[in-house]
Amino acid sequence: MEEELQSFRDNPKTVYLMAEYDRLVLEVEKNRSLADDDPEMKELAQEELKLLDSQRETLLVQIRAIAEEEKDRPEEIKKMVLELRAGAGGEESAIFALDLSEMYRLYCESRNWSWNLTDSSVSEMGGYKEAVFEINGKGAYDDLKYETGVHRVQRVPETEKQGRVHTSTASVAILPLRETEDIKINPADLEITTMRSGGAGGQNVNKVETAVRILHKPSGVVVKSTAERSQLRNKDKALAIIVAKLALAKEEKEAKELSAERKSQIGTGDRSEKIRTYNILQDRVTDHRIKESWHGIEKILKGGIGPIIEELKSRAAAGTMGAGEEE
Repeated sequence: MEEELQSFRDNPKTVYLMAEYDRLVLEVEKNRSLADDDPEMKELAQEELKLLDSQRETLLVQIRAIAEEEKDRPEEIKKMVLELRAGAGGEESAIFALDLSEMYRLYCESRNWSWNLTDSSVSEMGGYKEAVFEINGKGAYDDLKYETGVHRVQRVPETEKQGRVHTSTASVAILPLRETEDIKINPADLEITTMRSGGAGGQNVNKVETAVRILHKPSGVVVKSTAERSQLRNKDKALAIIVAKLALAKEEKEAKELSAERKSQIGTGDRSEKIRTYNILQDRVTDHRIKESWHGIEKILKGGIGPIIEELKSRAAAGTMGAGEEE
């Protein structure tokens, strides 16, 4: 019992209630002493004891309930990976993937979350064929978890001579990096290779084999980490992303098995679903899952996606989020 009470004193959620509980305990002891030492006050002290005992028990029930609720609450995910891939549209899709990365980077900066490039493959015109970023911050996963899926842009590319509107796509995947993950990996299933990182970053990056590529042979999942200056840190980062990808695949499989329930939810957001269209000429962003549109596309692409994210969270909480458009 004393061990349990001490755990409540150490818990920030219950410490203030335990201060009141401890005060009531002292009052109980004082009244018991008064009842034993002063016969004339015994009856009054016993009445007070009943009231104090009742208050103490009621408070203890409340404290236990708060502690249980805290225990049952899922662990908050503060660290995650955002993965971008160019889709249909060739070079224009790679430029769109770069635009999306800037949108998310600026949004993360506005929320004081860290944003670090883990690996990237750049197109001829400087867009992203694919890129992986690690984001760390309170509330980051809760805000960005509904971004998974295919994003579509409709605009006239700078390279278009005749002014024709092109439609290009890029896919986004959000991978939570949990402190503890229910995914076990056999080291024998991993094929780990090292290489020079290349690119900017000084002599160490270019001359020492710090970059790490990991293949999970049973699933075929491949992850490369090049941004860190040490091979060990790149290996740890790549392995964490492998675990996150396998966990996401497991969740998507379970979601598809519960397809009837999934129809009324966003779930994990299948990458084959077009979730959002950015129409530059009409200055409009439309999210197909909630059939809502926003204007001011320039501001949105500069990180002003807060209103969209808040509406998605609100609809998800209310259970009124649909799926995206199938490809």
